[in-house]
Amino acid sequence: MTAAKKGEGELIAVEVAYALPERQLIVPLEVTAGTTALEAAQQSGIEQEFPGLVIDAGTNLGIFGQAVPPQQALRPGDRVEIYRPLKADPKAARKARAEKAKARRAGEETARESGPGGEGGGEP
Repeated sequence: MTAAKKGEGELIAVEVAYALPERQLIVPLEVTAGTTALEAAQQSGIEQEFPGLVIDAGTNLGIFGQAVPPQQALRPGDRVEIYRPLKADPKAARKARAEKAKARRAGEETARESGPGGEGGGEP
């Protein structure tokens, strides 16, 4: 840990991470004790590295894989993770997959019933 100037708070070492499927970046940072997850993410400068990334109070953040509120105070060694928004609602996506699988199974059963040889399908 690095000591801060007299009159300032103690500095702690943290990291801020953001990832896309094709690229990831982890920025080491020293912040004043009491800095929040949102403040560290904003101080990291990571927005300049990823066009389109906006870090504000609505940004989903976590520390080591656990979601935290933006005002979560950091501890030494924390890694703040900036989460991308979901492309689809997980419940809706799961329901669509289940319906697709059900339709596929129904199609396979229909194909078996009307397959070569009719019912029984065996040779005389």
